[in-house]
Amino acid sequence: MHADSCKYEFALDNSFFADIEGPEVQRGKVDVTLVVKKTSRAFELDFQTEGMVWIPCDRCLDDMEQPISSQDLLLVKFGPEYAEEGDNLIVIPEEEGIINVAWFLYEFIALAIPMKHVHAPGKCNKAMSSKLNQHLRVLSDEESEEDAWENEEEEIGETDRPVDPRWNELKKILDNN
Repeated sequence: MHADSCKYEFALDNSFFADIEGPEVQRGKVDVTLVVKKTSRAFELDFQTEGMVWIPCDRCLDDMEQPISSQDLLLVKFGPEYAEEGDNLIVIPEEEGIINVAWFLYEFIALAIPMKHVHAPGKCNKAMSSKLNQHLRVLSDEESEEDAWENEEEEIGETDRPVDPRWNELKKILDNN
């Protein structure tokens, strides 16, 4: 460890997420290592985040385990008043000289969650999956009268063509989920 740096370790649990009241994550078990290094211009805060959060599955809405891992850098310097300059530069009032990193910890965790998060195949809530499939079938069966008329006109004089096999493969994927 360099002479001008300090290392801190945080073990974040459900109570941390409950206290922070962030919308994306309410439960988790995440370890964070923070190395603070003093440079000539600012303090470099290097966050290494590893752990597990429980978030709703996009498909069935039941909680699912989502592993997360990220490395994030935050630069902090002193100034007349608090300001956020850019994505990773924070100015804190010189007379205070302290920064609460709790919200930054939460944001780094939330940003580490992939955009799409779903259970592994076959692990979704069965009742919810069947409702979703039923709803999808109803939506695909419904078409406006105008669409029906257009389709009927197109079909006149045409022989029945076999269904493109690629559609069957896509249907299998939907049925599995």
